[in-house]
Amino acid sequence: MVTLAERWDLRPEHFWMRDRQPEKPVETDENGVLNVYGYAENLAVFADPKTYSSDVTRFFLGDTETDDSFNEGTLLQADPPEHTKLRKLISRSFTAKMVTGLEPRIESITREILDAADVDGRGGLDLVAELTYPMPVIVIAELLGVPSSDRELFRGWVDRMTDSATALASDEQSADAEEPDSQAAMRHVPEMLEYLHEHVAERRRKPREDLLSALIASEVDGKRLSDAAVVNFANELLVVGHATTSALLGNTVLCLDSHPEELARVREHPETAAAVVEEALRFMSPIAASYRVTTAATQLGGVEVGADQLVALWLGAANRDPGQFPDPHRFDPTRDPNPHLAFGRGIHFCLGAPLARLEGRLGLNILLERFPKLRTDPDSAPVFWELPHVIATSRLPLRVD
Repeated sequence: MVTLAERWDLRPEHFWMRDRQPEKPVETDENGVLNVYGYAENLAVFADPKTYSSDVTRFFLGDTETDDSFNEGTLLQADPPEHTKLRKLISRSFTAKMVTGLEPRIESITREILDAADVDGRGGLDLVAELTYPMPVIVIAELLGVPSSDRELFRGWVDRMTDSATALASDEQSADAEEPDSQAAMRHVPEMLEYLHEHVAERRRKPREDLLSALIASEVDGKRLSDAAVVNFANELLVVGHATTSALLGNTVLCLDSHPEELARVREHPETAAAVVEEALRFMSPIAASYRVTTAATQLGGVEVGADQLVALWLGAANRDPGQFPDPHRFDPTRDPNPHLAFGRGIHFCLGAPLARLEGRLGLNILLERFPKLRTDPDSAPVFWELPHVIATSRLPLRVD
């Protein structure tokens, strides 16, 4: 059987997508990066934030100057004890109960978007442009209380940062470029943060029934979030939250397109959509890799690890580890249990996971309900992001006729 990677020519470093196993669960590459592929070894790193710090900014931004408030309140880059305080404060407002209450609105938004697309009249659609990008952005914008009509602003900022990050990751920086790619990427951040700061300042003057107001009011042991912390979390939710959901739904459709028997099964039994989404998260993990940096010399998987060494946690490979998942290269939505690492683990388990899962389940069921003959376009292949740590489509043409 042709693998998804072979069918769509995915990046060669995503070897697990070609049904291959790594030679070793842990190994250091020629650039000095410690690559962690094994499931147990990934768990060991997640369980030891003291040795494996999440603050890897300097490795990717180099000498780029940033304001001190740039990382304030960013859960992704924070370590304990600061991370513990931040997560408690944010969790008071961004709760699973609140996410569950969004189900009717997410369903309504999804149907409205597809209605406006007039897909039936064209016989096809680009799933990313016409659903998986706008739907999560509208949901998150409404949740935060910022105008969903500004979603094109968000898209412009995110696209420019992604383009710069892609060039940086692929070493395509031109010798005569006016500025390093890391600085080019960072130029677009202040504009977005300034936009969010204006909304936070307005909520301080006049609170509303939205997440920004709730974050501002959140208090634990007399401590509250600063404006910078509220803005940076909102930024993470908008950028990372929409990108993850977009990738999740697109990857799920690609998995089902390559496994028609599973597509037929979930059509007949829509209640299994949640399990299909979970298996797609394992089988085609949107976040292929996460990064850490060591704070001290240690050992991992029998390998000596130096201090201040960049560590790449290959979540996609860990999710295909035969020591954890029987028959790991088989797409099996009935897999139970399915303890994949697509959302991380431990203190950095993704706070937005319940929202991404809900949007993925609802989006999939509505797509299959509306389009009885949904399939990839044989004349127009998907286009994938060039970022090495992500498996996600930037274009996903589908036929519905």
